[in-house]
Amino acid sequence: MPGIVIVGAQWGDEGKGKATDQIGERVDYTVRYSGGNNAGHTIVVDGETYALHLLPSGILNPNGIPVIGNGVVVDLDVLFEEIELLASRGVAAVERLLVSANAHVIAPYHKVIDKVTERFLGKRKIGTTGRGVGPAYSDKVNRLGIRIQDLLDESILRQKVEASLEQKNHLLVKVYNRAAIRPDEVADHLLSYTERLRPLIADTALVLNAALDAGKIVLFEGAQAHHLDVDHGTYPYVTSSNPIAAGACIGAGVGPTRIDRVIGIMKAYTTRVGEGPFPTELLDDAGEKLRQDGGEFGTTTGRPRRCGWFDALVVEQAVRVNSFTDLFLTKLDVLTGWEQIPVCVGYRVNGELVHHVPMTQSDFHHAEPVYEYLPGWTADISGARSFAELPDTTQAYVKRLEELVGARISGIGVGPSREQVVMIRDLI
Repeated sequence: MPGIVIVGAQWGDEGKGKATDQIGERVDYTVRYSGGNNAGHTIVVDGETYALHLLPSGILNPNGIPVIGNGVVVDLDVLFEEIELLASRGVAAVERLLVSANAHVIAPYHKVIDKVTERFLGKRKIGTTGRGVGPAYSDKVNRLGIRIQDLLDESILRQKVEASLEQKNHLLVKVYNRAAIRPDEVADHLLSYTERLRPLIADTALVLNAALDAGKIVLFEGAQAHHLDVDHGTYPYVTSSNPIAAGACIGAGVGPTRIDRVIGIMKAYTTRVGEGPFPTELLDDAGEKLRQDGGEFGTTTGRPRRCGWFDALVVEQAVRVNSFTDLFLTKLDVLTGWEQIPVCVGYRVNGELVHHVPMTQSDFHHAEPVYEYLPGWTADISGARSFAELPDTTQAYVKRLEELVGARISGIGVGPSREQVVMIRDLI
């Protein structure tokens, strides 16, 4: 049985939660393998809206086991807020949640460092959410991190917090003119979660490999998206981890031969939150219409998303690096009513026409989109449940996107609820 990875093919907010939800009830384990609570998934089930920031989208699967893998950085305040909220709404899967002992913890000082650093950068700011994710990953790489398992040993935890703050307090006081943070207060705060956390902690890599050995279906769910990957994204305007498909192996502790299918999620247009290049961005009424019609406001921050037309070059690069076996196209219904729909099929860079994302960040910043104009449609497609039910021009739009990005589209979202989906082929 398959190991399946779901990855955003653009800059995030593509609707990964909706795609996950489509196959969730047949999945035995749903694993979040990267990122922190700087990401968000919004899922609508039977008219009920669920906004998730840290827990995997598969938490709404009544039968499966949700897992937070070792590649995630965990804000314990957010984790237990989400657990309590979902439990109060009758979501039973929270009782089966497993958290990797090797996952790192976002401590209160990570959030302080994140916010003051971003303010200090001024015009050079990255556009971080201020949730402490980047500083937590920095500590992980610098071997100053605190792991979930450290909460099980008070002595070790206090030593690690003190060692981490010894350096950070100098930075806060001498550079940023902020008050020093007391190690005991941080340690006491983290330790207050120990007994609630203890039954959730597991060697999740051992659990997941055993599940795959037993023929179980394991779904690996990344946060953010390909173009926010710290190695392959629009650096430095990226996240601090590897949301690409290969990151699932590192962030969950499974080998690459365990992965059978890789599903890329792409929106029928393009959005982005934060700073960084965005060749097809619309700064006019058309961009505002996409934002309002698509409800393009961040699940985590509420920030309005930058909106633009579909960029085939951005997705083509994601297809290539992630080796997508399938694509899931979301929010196609938002494009209803446009007489023509532009699709970016190339860039003009320094007078030269290019058909791939430029190698250098400087060229990408200066890339001008070259559009192909496809006929739109006015019919309401939200009730379609088969590809044949879509208008001819809608079908043509989907087929043209397939040609441009180089991978097959196996599912289409035509509305916000879990039922509003056109499945062309099964994702499992």
